[in-house]
Amino acid sequence: MKKLNMMVVLSLVLALSVAGTGLSADPSTVLMEKTGPLEKGKSQTSCPVMPGKINKELYADYKGQRVYFCCPGCVDIFKKDPEKYLKKLREQGVLPEQSPGGK
Repeated sequence: MKKLNMMVVLSLVLALSVAGTGLSADPSTVLMEKTGPLEKGKSQTSCPVMPGKINKELYADYKGQRVYFCCPGCVDIFKKDPEKYLKKLREQGVLPEQSPGGK
C-alpha cells in the first residue's frame, strides 16, 4: 500500500513539473506569451519566403517577433511586406519566437 501511494505521489509530481515547463507531446510545439493568454504554435523550421530550411543566423525582428530565413535575399523580401509572410507562417501553424527585448 505504501509503495502504491509513493508511486501516485511521484506520478503527480512528475506530471505537474512537466506541465509547468510548457512541454507537450509534439516537440515542435512552443508556447509563447503574447498580450493575453499563452498561444500555442509550431517552431519555425522553414523560410516563409522560399521553402528552404532556416538559418538561425539570418533573421529579422518585426513587432516583437523574430522570423528566420534561408538566405539573405529572403530577409530583404520579407522586409518589403512583413505582414504577408507572418500571415503565411500563421497559416502553417507557426508562431515566431519573441525577439529579445520584445522589439
